Amino acid sequence: MKTMKLACVLACLPLIVLAQEPVANVTVQHDVMVAMGDGVLLATDVYLPAKLEGKLPTILTRTPYNKKGSKKQGEYFAQHGYVFVAQDTRGRYASQGVWHWMTDDGPDGVDCAAWIGKQPWSDGKIGMLGTSYVGGTQHAMALARAPELATVIPVDAVSNCGVQSMRNAGAFEMRFWNWIMLNGGKGSNAAQDAGTEAVLKEMADNRLTYIHQLPLRRGTTPLKLAPEYEDWLINAMRHGANDDFWKQNNIIDHASEYKDVPVYLVGGWYDSWAGNTTTNFRVLTQALKSDVYLIMGPWIHGQQAKSAHGMVDFGTEAAIADELAWRLEWYDFALKGKANSVGKSAPFAKKVRYFTMGTGDGHKTDKSLLFHGGEWHDSEVWPPQGVKSTSFYLRADGVLSREAPASNAASTSYTFDPKNPVPTIGGNISSGDDILLQGGWDQRGGAHVWNWQQPLPLSARNDVVVFQSEPLAADTEVTGELEVKLWVSSDCVDTDFTAKLIDVYPPSKDWSGGFDLNIADGICRARFREGLKEEKLMEPGKVYPLTVRLYPTSNVFKKGHRIRVDISSSNFPRFDVNPNTGEPLQQHRRMQTAVNTIHHDAEHPSQIVLPIKSR
Repeated sequence: MKTMKLACVLACLPLIVLAQEPVANVTVQHDVMVAMGDGVLLATDVYLPAKLEGKLPTILTRTPYNKKGSKKQGEYFAQHGYVFVAQDTRGRYASQGVWHWMTDDGPDGVDCAAWIGKQPWSDGKIGMLGTSYVGGTQHAMALARAPELATVIPVDAVSNCGVQSMRNAGAFEMRFWNWIMLNGGKGSNAAQDAGTEAVLKEMADNRLTYIHQLPLRRGTTPLKLAPEYEDWLINAMRHGANDDFWKQNNIIDHASEYKDVPVYLVGGWYDSWAGNTTTNFRVLTQALKSDVYLIMGPWIHGQQAKSAHGMVDFGTEAAIADELAWRLEWYDFALKGKANSVGKSAPFAKKVRYFTMGTGDGHKTDKSLLFHGGEWHDSEVWPPQGVKSTSFYLRADGVLSREAPASNAASTSYTFDPKNPVPTIGGNISSGDDILLQGGWDQRGGAHVWNWQQPLPLSARNDVVVFQSEPLAADTEVTGELEVKLWVSSDCVDTDFTAKLIDVYPPSKDWSGGFDLNIADGICRARFREGLKEEKLMEPGKVYPLTVRLYPTSNVFKKGHRIRVDISSSNFPRFDVNPNTGEPLQQHRRMQTAVNTIHHDAEHPSQIVLPIKSR
């Protein structure tokens, strides 16, 4: 309540600095209340060099996660000749207004930038910083073409939400259900009341129970106490088509609107936005005259400073040792015009820097991790030159082969029970706190998998159809975008088809049972098989072509390993579970067991298309 009263007072004033304090040669102005165009005040911290001489460029971060967490970054950049500005986004923490998913961040970003540009310490140039949602606020501001914006470094950033990473070929990525359950009662307007905050925290603490009670219906859970969060989640889970509902940060369709400034895109092979990050590089390279750079490591979400992710170690070279210095190099180039390593040496030697996983020897480290290893490469384009799209066909008896099937009427059927979905074990995850594992994992259950506690491999399940190659005769590098093209049928009017690419390690001294390492995965909701603009239910028994877009990768499948593709109809809670009934999305009351069929014969050559790169 005190925060609300303070906001009322501040609304009558153009600007108030609530506190200043010198910290390590830095002066910090806390909770400067900056007015947006509609009069809403957003709480803003300003970090200035203690000895401010002349006008300086600004590094701006706009965050829903509490600007207080930007202290380290603020002090660093202020000590290196920049003004650093951290702002709580609308309706979050100390800022006024009502939170909406990203849609206010374009206009608010423009207003914030205009305010910065008028300050006596500003030289009129702004670079942005931040990861995930905070990376998304960068894209939003670039699409809004804020005049003062001079460069962005979107890391694992929110974009193209109707295509992949939020809605994924029609399915819903459950990590955003988790995000709302956690953040509806943390930093929200509702959380200003202690009693309400406690109720919402109790709800969040019981997520593993709530997750079995889907679909979410308005007013039926404590989330109703944070109505803007409930409203967004219900609408997002029900809205499968890629239309104007998902327009915000749709760079694929609106790249021409993106401000022409230098862009440095950062992503990871196990990040939740990886597919959109590489896609954005391709479309922005075509749309902008300014430099567009891309770096893709073996990282999970926001963890570029680490070299081990999940159950896998990629070697010390995989980590970026000093993340702030790495960004400073880019800002010095883009904002101050310094001649430095950008365009000359690693990691900026060429427009694309990517990490090829899998060159390690596979030993077990002293932390009981698989040493998968890897090495860095540079390229001017993505995918790199020398990549050849190569089909590996799904054959009878679980064979994966470069040889196309010759026989007719070959197929594999399995039963998909939506009440017993295939558990998620690793993958392209963020906001997975307590419900999802991130990164590379042996595809085997255990105490670490809440919904697959038994020490059984996922391949043992009858609803997982395994296709794998013979042991490879030579190292095989896969680098680029991945697709699985299936011919499918079902006895239901709607269902899902999932695909997962796996690097199968043979048994060894350290791994007696081998190691089934997940490389990439994807899904397609059958009603969106013909495109993401409209739904078309299936005719039971009819055979349809369908494409599952996996996340991109770069991985060496070593000699003696097998390339494996697992096909199923669920991957939970990575994706929401299809009830198979054809009812409107996330409004079902029933569940129906489906018999789904993968056709793999001469007339229906189901296949995974791998970008094979010569080594």
